[in-house]
Amino acid sequence: MALDTQELGTVPWNIKGELILNCNCTVFCPCVVSLGKHPPTEGYCQAWLGIRIDEGHYGDESLSGMAVGMLMDIPGNMGRGNWKAAAFIDDQASDAAYEGLEAILSGAAKGTTGLFKMLVGEYLGAERAPVSFTTEGNVRRLMVGKKIQGEVVPVAGKDGADMVITNTEYWMGKDITVATANRGKVRAFGRVWDFDGRSAEICQIDWGGPAPK
Repeated sequence: MALDTQELGTVPWNIKGELILNCNCTVFCPCVVSLGKHPPTEGYCQAWLGIRIDEGHYGDESLSGMAVGMLMDIPGNMGRGNWKAAAFIDDQASDAAYEGLEAILSGAAKGTTGLFKMLVGEYLGAERAPVSFTTEGNVRRLMVGKKIQGEVVPVAGKDGADMVITNTEYWMGKDITVATANRGKVRAFGRVWDFDGRSAEICQIDWGGPAPK
């Protein structure tokens, strides 16, 4: 069945890949272990994230090889909602892929990201942009033109291995690598954020819908 004849929230979708996130928390984000019940370290959360999609689809449309970015502006505890969010979608995406990715990132596609429909009070919209998610050694970089310029690295634990919080119930994924931002700059949607040296996360994702995955 063609996508344009299917109702939002009924199209099967899945994306697998890697997510990086950098926020304004001065130490590792407490939302990971508190599941949004504990306040961010600064009392509010401002964050950008990037996703590299290694494998993915929205209906019959392939999303593999795409990259996306988002910004999130949250006034208090994550679990209390009233978020503001915006999305940046790979300018190489076809029209059908763009529509699918916006449906996923806005929560309209339901499934893993369906919680956005409950938590996001103001969706600022989506726009096409040159989105680049690259990895060099243990360094991950997200570039969304001049709007997001981010670079995160894992925090070393014992014997130099990455520090990982495992077996969580965090919505993004169960294993979260503790990281920090070498660079975290946002210049978009009226936001001017600089989060160099602040908290960051790295996570392998396997999201899908419309039923929760």
